[in-house]
Amino acid sequence: MRDFIGSLRLRAAIAACVTLFAISPAAAQQPQGITEAPPTAEFFPRFDFNMSAVKLAYPDQRFSWDTHWAGDFDLFDYVHGRVGFIGDYQALLGSEYRPFDPYQSNYLLEATGSMRSGKTEVLGVLSHVSRHMGDRFKPVAVAENSLGPRVMRRFTYGDKTFEVRGDVRKVIARAYVDYTWLSSADLIVRSDLRPRVGVYGRAFGQTIAVDKTIAGRDRQSGGRLEAGVDLRGAKGDLELFVGTERVVDADQLDRLPRHWTFFGFRLLRN
Repeated sequence: MRDFIGSLRLRAAIAACVTLFAISPAAAQQPQGITEAPPTAEFFPRFDFNMSAVKLAYPDQRFSWDTHWAGDFDLFDYVHGRVGFIGDYQALLGSEYRPFDPYQSNYLLEATGSMRSGKTEVLGVLSHVSRHMGDRFKPVAVAENSLGPRVMRRFTYGDKTFEVRGDVRKVIARAYVDYTWLSSADLIVRSDLRPRVGVYGRAFGQTIAVDKTIAGRDRQSGGRLEAGVDLRGAKGDLELFVGTERVVDADQLDRLPRHWTFFGFRLLRN
């Protein structure tokens, strides 16, 4: 047991170090599932679901918990590519008025179509983000639509698995926000300790180009580092993790970045 715990700590530290060197600046979402091409065309071949709850270490009472419920599925896989959809509901909870105070509700919807080239997949992504206040008055609409390519690839090196994703999207419609272009990079490194136990490190980054005439500010960027343990069950996985994050426009109205550390869990059904 002592050797196992020592090995776990060592591998977790390695994963965290890999993440630190890989980070590019931001706010995060889970990567879309990377799949192998089926031998023949298939209808509705994949459906993944995850939910997470993260405790934030931050002095502002409006930001105590970050929770997500997300679904990701392929409607049709035509071997050379696929058509898919993603939906993510984020609830930011505070403790300003009660222990679990629904401060913000944010929605992400994406439609994708892709082409595979070997182990690399290139997708066209139409993304919609809509941001709302929880039990508070909201004076203006806050939302954006964006369109652009996404590149994904999974590969192995020794006993480690790497999942890489990059996005560049043009903002084609917006309300209140000053965004013009969105670019991001996501890297996850995984390593198995036992058949049902693994560790992972994750780096996610995003840079946002803005229209300076709206709010008088320059390009925005942030970042997220995360490392944890993956416990695999018969019907799903449980991830326990810690990390740190710099979030662009954490509050949808004040246009200020915020930085916090966190710990939490994630349930994945796949």
